[in-house]
Amino acid sequence: MDDLEINPRILSAVKKARLRTFASILHLSASDLERHTGLSSSDIKLLLTAVSKEVYKKSHLTALDLYQGSCPTTAHLHKLRTGCDILDEFLGGGILSQGITEVAGESAAGKTQFCMQLCLTAQLPEESGGLNGGAVYICTEDAFPSKRLQQLITVFNKRQGPVMANKLAVGDHIFVEHVSEMDQLWYCIDQRLPLLIAKGLVKLIVIDSLAALFRSEFDSGEMFARAKQLQRFGGRLHALSLKHNIAVVCVNQVTANMRPSSAPGTSNMIPALGLTWSNFVNTRLMLKRTNYQLAPSRGKENNTETVNEQYMVAVRSMEIVFAPHLPNRLTYYVVDADGVKGLR
Repeated sequence: MDDLEINPRILSAVKKARLRTFASILHLSASDLERHTGLSSSDIKLLLTAVSKEVYKKSHLTALDLYQGSCPTTAHLHKLRTGCDILDEFLGGGILSQGITEVAGESAAGKTQFCMQLCLTAQLPEESGGLNGGAVYICTEDAFPSKRLQQLITVFNKRQGPVMANKLAVGDHIFVEHVSEMDQLWYCIDQRLPLLIAKGLVKLIVIDSLAALFRSEFDSGEMFARAKQLQRFGGRLHALSLKHNIAVVCVNQVTANMRPSSAPGTSNMIPALGLTWSNFVNTRLMLKRTNYQLAPSRGKENNTETVNEQYMVAVRSMEIVFAPHLPNRLTYYVVDADGVKGLR
């Protein structure tokens, strides 16, 4: 406000009216500004002209800028590959680097496995389908499965080769934080996370899971307070994602659908946290267990004609419920020792 090129008398009247931002001035009509400030119509015209010119000086983007790529680096939209070509094809190239992607599903659907695999691929160079940065994994439920992560790192390093594996050192760039209360989550998001982002160490944020805290902290009589916290939290995640071009993946639990549809094939389970949270989600993936099983890939140690049932691999499904760039569709995948793999 102090940089406006207008008569100090006009600026003083604006400050006395407690109009401290450009938005607060532009949101009022000329007549309302006259009434609030006591200035004449000619003074108000000068004020609005000066404010409009100052606002226009700030960086802005057009659709043509985005299409041609002539925009700041933080506005470039990248896609984070999943580590499986079949799933990448299904997701139109991978997870979007801006906005919130929700991975919802029942227990043992493979949500955590999928997210840990993303933490590894995020560290690949952009030309290889990564984001060229580390990952923050905020765990709110059980203890973080560090042993399973080490297994995935071993497989990942073999695929990349010894030179690239040593260069990436993926295990050193996954920052795990365990929180059990809302205050701890806010401290992590507002205080600790910005420090890592400022150093350029983070390009992926995973929260596993969001529903665990919001379900435990608020009872049935505090739905309004929970909705306000969800709005604040969703807005904060979007701000971080858009400002720094960081992918945000939130794991969500499911709850029973109290209004089941009569349409065939409709699930009786829906993502938790209701419509308030859904409005902040850009892409929603629903993971489910199926009744199908698949025989594991046979190696030298497994060359018999029959396979013991205890070694059968459960088949799971992944559905794109909604996304800004993809249609609603379904695919199947398995989770084995090597990670999450799509099926054709």
